[in-house]
Amino acid sequence: MSADRGVVVVGASLAGLRGAEALRRGGYAGPLTLVGDEPYQPYDRPPLSKHVLAGELRPDATALPHLVDLDATWRLGQPAVGLDRAARMLRLADGSALPYEKLLIATGARARSWPVTEKTGPLPSGIHTLRSRDDAAALRAALAAGPKRVLIVGAGLIGCEAASCCRDLGLAVTLADPNPTPLARILGSRIGGVIVSCLDTAGVDFRPGTHVDAFEADAAGRVCRARLKQGAAIETDCVIVALGATRDTGWLAEAGLMADEGGLTCDVACRALDADGQPAPGIYAAGDVARTPNPLHVGRLAAFEHWGNAVAQAGHAARNMLAAEDDQQEYRHLPAFWSSQFGINIKGVGLADGADTVAVMQGSRASRRFLAVYGREGRTIAAISFDQARWLPAYAERIEAGVAFPPILGATDQSIKDFGVPDFPQPRSR
Repeated sequence: MSADRGVVVVGASLAGLRGAEALRRGGYAGPLTLVGDEPYQPYDRPPLSKHVLAGELRPDATALPHLVDLDATWRLGQPAVGLDRAARMLRLADGSALPYEKLLIATGARARSWPVTEKTGPLPSGIHTLRSRDDAAALRAALAAGPKRVLIVGAGLIGCEAASCCRDLGLAVTLADPNPTPLARILGSRIGGVIVSCLDTAGVDFRPGTHVDAFEADAAGRVCRARLKQGAAIETDCVIVALGATRDTGWLAEAGLMADEGGLTCDVACRALDADGQPAPGIYAAGDVARTPNPLHVGRLAAFEHWGNAVAQAGHAARNMLAAEDDQQEYRHLPAFWSSQFGINIKGVGLADGADTVAVMQGSRASRRFLAVYGREGRTIAAISFDQARWLPAYAERIEAGVAFPPILGATDQSIKDFGVPDFPQPRSR
């Protein structure tokens, strides 16, 4: 590796930090630069939608620990704006350029904002997204001011966690989503229906099948209501837009890589692919931005917004960056996530979307304490627990092994009475 160019890591968040640390642990002693679009040292994102919104933790108290002495140069508050692969040069927003021998792209994702067009005009104030430390600080201040009603648009993980937090703060909440249940895209409506009962118990006004069309402002320019496509309206003075995320790949538009808002496509070794589908020399990716083949779903590319994946993939990419071309190892990772909402700890392993069958193997949906297993074409592909995680590691092993569905029968605490179709919504149109 060139002594003067060294390694540049683009993205100073979890994957970027852990990737840089893995390079040092792997024996790399050359120049190392970390580039971040935010002015902060790497911080942890999961607490933002929980402890920070609740006022239990300050936004600046979420810094990630540094596990290795990096001896690195930090370029914070300077987003990457372009990449010249031929010259091996990264361009930053301040006009400077960084040469590199090898590049780790870990730019993550951005919250999907509400679309603004010439027809809609600028958005009123009081409309928030939740992805960054600054987002969390602004939203926490808005919630602390005591809005009359918080409208959350989107009932995914962030939307549901925010709704739970708002109710804990005693705020009136309306949660609107076009699907019949919350978390429908990751759990299916059969299991997502359990969250409906949680919302009802918590006093959340849940509006399924609801499409928000536009927002209206009062005389001061602050949001005062949301207009629905169905013709009705919801009065609100604080809005949280929780419509998912787009991968941070816009700066790669002219780089000749296979990149779009769905991610940067990589091969099984975490090497970024060029427009012809070939590994781009010296360029790797990890974390939310990396769209890689999934060995559990042959022929499918996926980018995961999971904490564990960011750490594991960054370490694997760093390993391959230091290895010879004939020693590039395949990245294998079982997706996993967790969420805490409405007093329930939800954990999942595998990818449930695409399943054709789901079975509750322990507990019951009515009790809100159960473990559900998903199958597709006779094979077990995912498991989800609601305060019932005892068996989850055993199912994770069997999912990785590709065993038949359902994989565990005859357990002492088992009561299989609940089989059915998961009922996933149709994929979003592009």
